[in-house]
Amino acid sequence: MTVGVLHPGAMGAAIGRELAPDVWWVPAGRSAATRERAAGFHPARDLAELADRCDLILSICPPAFAGGVARDVAATGFDGVYVDANAISPARAREIASVLPTARVVDGGIIGPPPGGAGTTTLCLSGPGASGVAEVFAGTSVRTLVLDGPVGQASALKLAFASYNKISYALAAQANALAEAHGVLAELRTITADALPGTPVADPRALASVGPKAWRWAPEMEEIADACTEAGLDPDFAATAATLFARWA
Repeated sequence: MTVGVLHPGAMGAAIGRELAPDVWWVPAGRSAATRERAAGFHPARDLAELADRCDLILSICPPAFAGGVARDVAATGFDGVYVDANAISPARAREIASVLPTARVVDGGIIGPPPGGAGTTTLCLSGPGASGVAEVFAGTSVRTLVLDGPVGQASALKLAFASYNKISYALAAQANALAEAHGVLAELRTITADALPGTPVADPRALASVGPKAWRWAPEMEEIADACTEAGLDPDFAATAATLFARWA
């Protein structure tokens, strides 16, 4: 199966390499760093050529751009399998499916870092055609989890995981800031190293690692807030984390 990756950032490039050599991308307008990450992928002249050549398109981009990428692909008349693997709310996943009437849309959610070995990365899939997409990843280091539900369910699982995993870093940052403001930061780290080992609040290096990712995490928190609202839950936790990560960026 021929696969198109939109776009080969750190995650997209790593997942694309799992499916090489039949992977395409669109280099026009992309940075030198992106070109380096996409080394070995086939270059398409434009999106129309990529859509014409590929059986499956993987959309892996920041949440704010997911809708635009889907609309651009829809404009080509793509009639293959479109996997939206972005950190978006279930409602946005359904909206994206609606703008691709000629494609078979599968909802995806990536849990874990870019694949670097078996079991490190899980691709959750839902909607018609999810099992077929899972078969594409058979034999790769990307683990798949097929959910017996509609488009939106995989996105919900991804955001539920991220709401705990990433908001914990926001809470840890606030705890550290509070302790520092009162002159007890060293004591907090001593106590948490014993009582909460392996958690962000106990590990300054873990908190420092968030800096380069905060620009992506902020809009992801906004998607979580939207998902909470849709579910009748209080969105304020996620919305506050979004503000914190935006400042961090």
